Amino acid sequence: MSQINYYSAEGLQKLKDELYDLAHVQRPSISNQIAEARDKGDLSENAEYDAAKEAQGILEMRISKLEAVIANARLIDDANIDKSRAFILSTVKIRNKANQMEIEYTLVAESEADIKLRKISVDSPIGKGILGKKVGEIADIQTPGGMMQFEILSITR
Repeated sequence: MSQINYYSAEGLQKLKDELYDLAHVQRPSISNQIAEARDKGDLSENAEYDAAKEAQGILEMRISKLEAVIANARLIDDANIDKSRAFILSTVKIRNKANQMEIEYTLVAESEADIKLRKISVDSPIGKGILGKKVGEIADIQTPGGMMQFEILSITR
């Protein structure tokens, strides 16, 4: 049984677009490569045919996984979420208590995480630590570098 994951509308659409590309662009392309390799003769010693068949297997596995993810995806409706607490799709400004450095992150699903865009997964150590916290609360977070404390400065949607 697959795990339920929550996505923003943008994140879910990105998955659907990827699935469409795999199924309707890449799948026909690999089928053509297999047909061309088959036309070259003896399949027992045809490296192009073997490579194309392997690529097809990997592609079909990826399509299958994406279909399962999309089937178990749930769109986040933040209309009923307590906006005073940090939840998925919240933008949270935090201060490291050790060095007073401030940073702002948006909490997102694992598949939407992108540290360059300051989008962190709710499954990451920092994401888990600040999830459900209110402004003014301190989050004790176990990171690979040791225990850290972050103060929640602001929460926006």
